[in-house]
Amino acid sequence: MKLPHPDTPANPNRSRLFRTPDGRNVALTFVLVSSLFLLWGFCNGMIDVMDKHFQQELHLTLAQSAWVQFAHYLGYFLMALPAGWLAIRLGYRGGIIAGLLMVAVGGLWFIPATHIAQFWAFLLGVCFIAAGLTFLETIANPYTTVLGAPEYAATRINLAQSCNGIGWIFGPIVGGMFFYGKDASGASNGSATLWIPYAAVAVVVLVLVAVFALSPVPDIQTPDEYHLDDENSDSGHSIWRRPHFVGAVVAQFFYVAAQAGIFSFFINYMTTETPPIPASWQGGWLSSLLETGSTGHLALTDRGAAYLASVGFICFLAGRFTGSMLLGLFPADRMLGLYGLLNAVACLLVMLKLGWFSVVCVFASYFLMSIMFPTIFALGIHGLGVRAKQASGYIVMAIMGGAILPKAMGALGDHYGVSFSFLIPAICFGFVAVYGFGWTRLSNNRSPTPQPGRSH
Repeated sequence: MKLPHPDTPANPNRSRLFRTPDGRNVALTFVLVSSLFLLWGFCNGMIDVMDKHFQQELHLTLAQSAWVQFAHYLGYFLMALPAGWLAIRLGYRGGIIAGLLMVAVGGLWFIPATHIAQFWAFLLGVCFIAAGLTFLETIANPYTTVLGAPEYAATRINLAQSCNGIGWIFGPIVGGMFFYGKDASGASNGSATLWIPYAAVAVVVLVLVAVFALSPVPDIQTPDEYHLDDENSDSGHSIWRRPHFVGAVVAQFFYVAAQAGIFSFFINYMTTETPPIPASWQGGWLSSLLETGSTGHLALTDRGAAYLASVGFICFLAGRFTGSMLLGLFPADRMLGLYGLLNAVACLLVMLKLGWFSVVCVFASYFLMSIMFPTIFALGIHGLGVRAKQASGYIVMAIMGGAILPKAMGALGDHYGVSFSFLIPAICFGFVAVYGFGWTRLSNNRSPTPQPGRSH
């Protein structure tokens, strides 16, 4: 009887999720790369509760506080193409280390920024951290799609992005602790302690630099299904000749615009637009999270809303895990179209101010957003070969939508209320749905879906 080779998996089908076509098992590499998703989820989660802090400390309007998101996504816009260029030349390992070092510098900058105590100083730190995160997103997102069998690309990137969701859960909690803290007299001391979580991030990032420098990070390319690198290619060598890629850039712009707007003004919505909270809820540990609002009714405090944002991200994380499973059963493009359509409806229901039902729809929106970013990414770079790194830079650059449209959402909120501003995300999710349902025609291809019987 012939014994199996020691490197042969007991269940070949099950191992295809993290086994490359040439037989290499890259599960450990996938775990390491997934840790990067947790890092930028945590950083983004803190950014999302920073807006309200500056509204209070600097007496800013909703539209003015949106400069925090503008600075954050400006870093993505400025560094996305350089990151893609360096990823091609330095490889995955070099690009990841470069990005981590930039995040460390940005985190440490918050120490002097706290002493400067000017809005521009904090915005500079936000922008610099975002520039480093751009390197990580530009490299890690496409990298997860090649760390195993091609038909599981969308599943892998959604699994990795689930770590992003975990970071997003803890980011608002830590932000609420340090941005909305009070001293013994009850006065706010958030401005004095804002640097602490960012300095801690810098220390963790420096440890990750050492880990990635010593760990296996093979340089694997996605298949070139469109023959972009063939000398005699009839389809053209430019990635801009591929409609499914162009559509992904547009869809990602609108998705991140919607996501950033909802995340940014979540606290404002929960503190001003929710129905009155029953007086029976006041008491015990909830007392510190509730206060009498301007209307004379019981409402959430800013810290209470910041903690509640973590519940939203739990819904987001649940959507990632369940979405990862569903993407193993159904075509990614159809799933994206369905989630986009349902989220557009959810945002319209929020806009209609239907009481607690609209509040539930906000959390439903978090759930439905979950698979959009990674799935758009996987569909956009599908079949682009070595050009996937270049394409990744442009798709990440589309994150600039998160800098532009939230300001419009803030302006609507200033004039008509936060609920009405959800009209903008509803429109954005509509564009995502159109891309998802139209992907097959744009790509002239079928979404790579795992075949029945190939369990993972």
